[in-house]
This record gives sequence, C-alpha cells and structure tokens, in this order.
Amino acid sequence: MTVRLAHPRRRPTNLSVSAWASASECVECNEETDQMPILTRRTALASLAAFAAAPALPAHAGTTLRRDVPYGPHALQRYDVYMPEGASAAPLIVFLHGGGWAFGDKANENVWKAKSTHWNGRGVGFVSVNTRLLPEADPMQQAADLARALSHIQQSAPGWGGDPNRLALMGHSAGAHLVALLGADPGLARRWGAKRWRATVALDSAVYDTARTMARRPSRLHTRAFGTSRAFWEEASPYARLGPTATPFLLVASTKRRAALSAARNFARAAKARKVEAEVLELDYSHAAINTALGMGGAYTQAVDAFLARHGVA
Repeated sequence: MTVRLAHPRRRPTNLSVSAWASASECVECNEETDQMPILTRRTALASLAAFAAAPALPAHAGTTLRRDVPYGPHALQRYDVYMPEGASAAPLIVFLHGGGWAFGDKANENVWKAKSTHWNGRGVGFVSVNTRLLPEADPMQQAADLARALSHIQQSAPGWGGDPNRLALMGHSAGAHLVALLGADPGLARRWGAKRWRATVALDSAVYDTARTMARRPSRLHTRAFGTSRAFWEEASPYARLGPTATPFLLVASTKRRAALSAARNFARAAKARKVEAEVLELDYSHAAINTALGMGGAYTQAVDAFLARHGVA
C-alpha cells in the first residue's frame, strides 16, 4: 500500500531548521547528484562534526533517562534509553540516526527530543543508538553494531520497564539503510543474539538497492561508504538480502527526492513479491524534515503510529 501526504502549511518548529538538520540535509539529501560546491560541503561537514560533539539536552518531564548504556567496548557502542516514568513492559522503538555513515550522534536533539516526547507520552519507550562510523567502520560493520545493540537492548529491557517482544527498529537516512539491511535479512541480527522484532521503519533512504545505486552514478558520499567492490555492494544491499523472513516494513520517502522515492517503491514491490508486508508513505517533506517532524503530531506522525499499532508497538 502507498500513502501520500502533503507537507502541512505550518512548518515544524525550529528543530527542523536547526544547524544540524540543515547540514545533514546538505550532506545526505543530494544523493542523485554530487554537484554541490566544495565550500558548501566542507561547511556542512564541519557543522555535522560540531553537532556530533554536542552534549545531550536534559530529558523531558515524565521520562526516565539512562544515558550511554554500553553494548560493546568502543566509545561509540552506546545507547540512550528514554522510558515513560513507571513503565512496565512498555513497547520499544530503537532508533538509529543519519549522517552519511560518517557523522551524527544519538544525543542530538533532532534525533530524540520530539520522538521520545511523543512516544513516551503514549507509553512507548524510545532508545537512541550510536554505532561506529566511517572511516573506522564500514556499513556492514555498522550494521553489526546495530545488531549487537539490538541484542543487548532485548536482553536488558525488562530491567528498565521495556518489553523486548514488542519492539520496532527505525532509522533515518544512512540509519534507514542500516535498519533496512537488518529488516530485510534478520539473520544478520541473529548472529549477534538478537531475536525477531515486530517491524522496521525506514525514513528516506535512497540506497535500498545499493548495487544499483553504485553501478549508475554514485556520489562521493556513497563511494566513501561502499567503495568499488560489487561483491560488497551486494552484501550491503537491503534489496539483495530481501527474503521471506524479512520483517514488515514502513518506507517513508520524500517526494522531493526522485532517487529516494523510486528506491522505496522498488523495494516495496520486491518485498511484496516475496510475501513480505511493505508500505510506502510518500511525503512532501524535505529529507531533513522527515526526521525532525516525526513526533510533532499531524498526519505523518499519525500514519507512523498506525503502522506501529498494527504490529503491536503501541
């Protein structure tokens, strides 16, 4: 099923125009071409790096925060937990930020604030994950980190009021590619002890079919992430890994980005051919706003909530 929603007349709050959102959009959004000026790219990268180093803001009222929970020895193998106060067996959303596989941080305000506020208010826990990044870890190693985090969260959740059996995986941009990779082939996560989760929500990736993206006219962003090996492109491709054991998918795609929209539609068709549920939510939002507007109410958030509810994560 495909659902199309127009952007509301009133823009999201200043979260959507923060320096991080603007920089993230500048680096990640231009996935169909790589013609942005060098100065603009350098400025964007500098902004991303600055925000990656920014400290987390205090959690909102009504939330219990557990910060920097380790799931591995590396300093980036950490996650933050936002739980409704007094939670008991609460469903969980595990979220991975974007940043071109090279930047971003779980503690950036546009990653956690609106989302955790919204879902904590509905009795749902929100977990924001970091993984290692380029150049230290390639996308497959980052996916392994995410799987390792997922396993640790599932094992630990009962101790802080979460229900590991009612969990959805969600990510934006590069994070959407990585959650789609695990959702398409849950065996990747099982290698690290993770159990099956209810559903996967991918927010505006253009690289579900990684091999196709790389074989056509890849940007420098994608070449840095995926290199020149066709074998690796296939290994890191959600499309290539998609099988009958895949989780249900909600694929959110910006109608402003032809590559992302086409990638989501093609992935959904391939999923349905394998008897896997896949829904495309098409939005007249920018790449950055698809992240920042989620949790702020309106038809977009309601559509995501409805999908999660159908799969018991509500």
